[in-house]
Amino acid sequence: MKPEPEKKHKRMQFVVVGCGRLGSALAYRLFRAGHSVAVIDSSPESFGNLPPDFSGRLHEGDALSQDVLIRAGIETADALAAVTSSDAINAVVARVAREVYHVPNVVARNYDPRYRVLFEELELQVISSTSWGAQRIEELLYDSGVHTVFSAGNGEVEIYEFVIPERWDGKLLEDLLPDEECLPISITRAGRAMLPQTGMVIKGGDIIHVSATFNGSNCLRQKLLEERE
Repeated sequence: MKPEPEKKHKRMQFVVVGCGRLGSALAYRLFRAGHSVAVIDSSPESFGNLPPDFSGRLHEGDALSQDVLIRAGIETADALAAVTSSDAINAVVARVAREVYHVPNVVARNYDPRYRVLFEELELQVISSTSWGAQRIEELLYDSGVHTVFSAGNGEVEIYEFVIPERWDGKLLEDLLPDEECLPISITRAGRAMLPQTGMVIKGGDIIHVSATFNGSNCLRQKLLEERE
């Protein structure tokens, strides 16, 4: 059989505001995927973060300047990422891109978790790498066998996976899960996935996926740890 041809993404036009470690890595990934990429930064030295083979367009200047944004192609951009180290700049640029230039897809970086509420009040799509990173590290520090497999938003709700220990064989699934902030999604038994049902009896070795808040996952971890003792 002939291998299937590699699927290619539609060529898109992106604007990346901020060329620090995050912005340069993002711009390069988009460039390597074959897209048109324009990068804005007020410091020309920041463009040195880009790999030598990057051939996107570089625009030195203030991202709050209309002239700079227009030169970077914001009027016809498919998407814009505001990823500077200034939350104020990211919020304003993202808001302008969405409300003034009607860029279809806008994402802003939240650098300082204390100012995250600013982005939420503006109803911006925001990535808070500091908050999310701190939560993920905390989760990994717990040795409970509960692992994150998917994170929604900035970690407010995540999907967790864990294996039912043998000592829980024959018990009801709802007896294991916390009463609040933790909902079962699927049970995989002998390689076959099933939707959880009320009153379902679990078996040792079952793989459970649950959707939970951070508090809900902590309650689940605590139950599993208590059972070990």
